[in-house]
Amino acid sequence: MASYELNAFDRRFQSISLVGAIEQQGSYSINVGYWLRDPNQLMQWPELEQGNPRQDFLWENTCYEIFIGVHGEDYYREINLSPSQAWQVYQFEEYRYPEEMPPQTANDIELNQLKRTHYGLNVSLDLSEFMLKHKLKWSDMFLGLSAVLNTSQGTQYYAMQHSSPNADFHNKRDWLHQF
Repeated sequence: MASYELNAFDRRFQSISLVGAIEQQGSYSINVGYWLRDPNQLMQWPELEQGNPRQDFLWENTCYEIFIGVHGEDYYREINLSPSQAWQVYQFEEYRYPEEMPPQTANDIELNQLKRTHYGLNVSLDLSEFMLKHKLKWSDMFLGLSAVLNTSQGTQYYAMQHSSPNADFHNKRDWLHQF
């Protein structure tokens, strides 16, 4: 299991720490956990939903995100995971394209389990259809972890790294996990 400390885009904001961990499970599944430390209880949490519904615009509230890129290719997937236990997957042909809102839904990644925990969030995803359709091996892919955190001190943007002048989770340079 590989773990990463996610950094706030606003470097002055040190009140919440966030760690993401990625574990390959079997031939086509991954497990991702997010551990959040909020000693001052600044987080604002959405209400829990039953049945893990797919919903758009989850990033407008507290939302954990996984980006899946493919070496040498422009296309990628964005997975949004809410602590409400709602989720969604979007497909992009290249950087933020197509530009429609909400983005185009992808149906080639399935949810095995999504659960809000006392420490943050845990998700298990089935990538078999995505990987088989594009003839991918684990070594062909790389991942980025990020989060939008709504706090009593405003919205904070966390990622593995921030190399753009603005918080930009779609910047592939910041997707650091290699299989």
